[in-house]
This record gives sequence, structure tokens and C-alpha cells, in this order.
Amino acid sequence: MNRIEKKFAELKKARRKAFIAFVTAGDPHLRWTPQAAFEMEQAGIDILELGMPFSDPMADGPVIQKSSERALAAGTTLKGILGCVKEIRRKSELPILLMGYFNPIFRYGIEGFFRDARRAGVDGVLLVDLPPEEGEEARRAAKRNRIAFIYLLAPTSTASRIGIVRKKASGFIYYVSLTGITGAKLKDSLKSQAAFQRLRRGAKMPVCVGFGIKTPQQARQVSRLADGVVVGSAFVDLFGKHPPILAIRKAGSLAKKLSRAVH
Repeated sequence: MNRIEKKFAELKKARRKAFIAFVTAGDPHLRWTPQAAFEMEQAGIDILELGMPFSDPMADGPVIQKSSERALAAGTTLKGILGCVKEIRRKSELPILLMGYFNPIFRYGIEGFFRDARRAGVDGVLLVDLPPEEGEEARRAAKRNRIAFIYLLAPTSTASRIGIVRKKASGFIYYVSLTGITGAKLKDSLKSQAAFQRLRRGAKMPVCVGFGIKTPQQARQVSRLADGVVVGSAFVDLFGKHPPILAIRKAGSLAKKLSRAVH
């Protein structure tokens, strides 16, 4: 088991849900990302999701798009991100997942990327534009290097797609609620989504829900139905509004509130 799998095993034994926090690596500069990771770990996050900035992030909203622009303008590269993970590993065993697009990894070299990612201490990868029907070379390279390969599913996912993901995914499955997640309507919204209910029935792998979760109340409601909760834009937004040190402090404060709600 890698760190992600160990963390879910620990949480299951303790009857707790996972809290996964997303920040864009290199926003506003890579030198600040390890400090953000340490602050959020102390605040209680279970897994850190580092966004790999990309020039054409078509699946991301404006908040994360702007963070990618800031990170790229600061000179963030894939090699630099792996170096950043290596620096975090000097002080922390926090599970780390890289999330982004396939093109930078293809240009880096698939085999070389997963080899270097393992050496740096990466535990998982989620590529939003690489569906389970494709990308076998990447998935197998990840498996050879004991890196979890995580896939996205959504309310529009068919029974066939869910079956493929269950067969090929490792670590956990990331479920995106495209209908939006807001307050009291959240619980009923997830319950009414056939794909989510189909995915949960007989699930052997943890299912985590993300997209639109910003408040402790929303996080608590999602945690009652899923194995984990993912929060991203709420953290990323802080780095667009505040100087680095203040943004990191505020991210830690928010992480503490959200982790308490999830746990």
C-alpha cells in the first residue's frame, strides 16, 4: 500500500472520513507551496492534492484557471513541482496527489515522469482529460511505480463507465457533482443522483466527492454520504486575494474548520 491507501485504511479503522485539500503548486511561487502543505497538514488535512498548472485548463473554473496563470508566470514546471514534493517529503509523510492534464506528462515522457514522481514521493495522479478507456500506458507506468491512478466520475457517468473505473482505478474514486453543491440541498442532491448511488452500492474502493464544497456545513453533509470530501477553490481563492504568508495562514485556519467538520 502507498500513503493514500494507508491513510484510507487508517481512517476506516477509526471510522472517520477523509478530508482532501487542493492547492495549485507554484501559486504564487513554488517556494511557498511546501509551507502551505505543512500549515494545512497541521490543521488536519488527510491528503494534499497539488494542481499541476497548465496553459489550457479547460475543465477548471475561473478561480483555478487564474491560479494556474499565476503559477506559470512564476516559472512553475513539472520538474519544479516534483522538486517541491521532494522538499515536502523531508519533513512530512502527508499523502500527496498530483492533479492536472495529460499534455505536460506526455511532453515530460510518461515512463520518466512516473519514475521521477515515485522518487520524489508522489502517491497518486489524477489526469482530468485522460478517460479510463484511454491512457493504458500511463496507468501501467503508474502501477509499476506504486502510484495510485485516480479517475473522475460524474452524475452523467453510465453503468458501463462506472464498471470500467472500478476495474482500473486505484487509491480512490473522485466523484464530481455537476449539479452543484449548496447547503441543505446537497444531501438530497447526491441521494437523487443515480450514478452516485450506483457507485456507492457494493463499493470496494473509497469514493470521495468534490466540486463546489466551500463551507464546513457543506463538507459535513457530504461526509455523511461519501468516504471523503475534496475542497479546492475555497483554498485557491485565498492565494489570489492575499499575500503569501497571510494566504497560508488563512488556508490553515480554513483547513482546521473543514477538517473538524469532515472528521
